[in-house]
Amino acid sequence: MHTEALMMKTPTKALIRQSALCDLLDLSRSGLDKLRKKDPTFPKSLKDGESRQAAAYYVMAEIEAWIQSRVDARDAG
Repeated sequence: MHTEALMMKTPTKALIRQSALCDLLDLSRSGLDKLRKKDPTFPKSLKDGESRQAAAYYVMAEIEAWIQSRVDARDAG
């Protein structure tokens, strides 16, 4: 699966679908849910609608910054 094909572009930010984020982080959906609950610094999702079934997206720049902060914390310790 190509992550680029699952990304939606906006004028200033790239959004990635929750399913593509799971692929990127090599996590199951439940694994992503556990990570979000465990780590308060994990970026919040954007919903595409009001319903519970609405697609969830993440701002790719926020995900990249979160990953970089984890790398920085690892390298500092």
